[in-house]
Amino acid sequence: MDILLLVVIAAAVVVGVVVYLQRSKKSTPAPPPPAAPRDPFADTADSTAGDPRTLKAGDMVDWGVERTWIRGSLRLSEGGYTWSEHFLEVEGGKRWLSVEEDPDIEIALWTGRPDLDLTPHGKSIELEGTTYRLEEKGSGSYRSEGTTGLKSQGGFDYADYESADGRLLAFERFDHGSWEVSTGTKVEPGTFTIYPGS
Repeated sequence: MDILLLVVIAAAVVVGVVVYLQRSKKSTPAPPPPAAPRDPFADTADSTAGDPRTLKAGDMVDWGVERTWIRGSLRLSEGGYTWSEHFLEVEGGKRWLSVEEDPDIEIALWTGRPDLDLTPHGKSIELEGTTYRLEEKGSGSYRSEGTTGLKSQGGFDYADYESADGRLLAFERFDHGSWEVSTGTKVEPGTFTIYPGS
């Protein structure tokens, strides 16, 4: 009887140890999966101090020789494609940064040209000795943040032109208003620093 009891106790201990070991193996976390492959040449905005995709009203932009603030932003969309325009604090004029991903980040600095009486008709436009060719045009919707001079939301039309040497010419009209003309230049990453506002 005592031997039978010892055999039963020994068997119970062995079963208990096996169950404990199996449960402890299951509770050990699996190693994390390997990181997804990344394009080593993709523009991740790391080359500019601050992410231009997150610009908003109240942020400061430092060009090294000039500091200015974002007064307001337009969030623009056409179909499933979105981009932003950020209006800068300037005296006696209108300037803004456009930021889009197509698929890399493309940034341009624009200056309003109310002195020009042009409309976007034709595949090319001659301006101040430079020929600009139509790149794209379309219509979409906007959402306004901060000080932009526009309603909180509405519609817009645009036409973008570019010269052979990379200079930019753009036309925009909001809520079926008059065409606004602007000239622009592409901004290389790393040429400005962003200081987020509060």
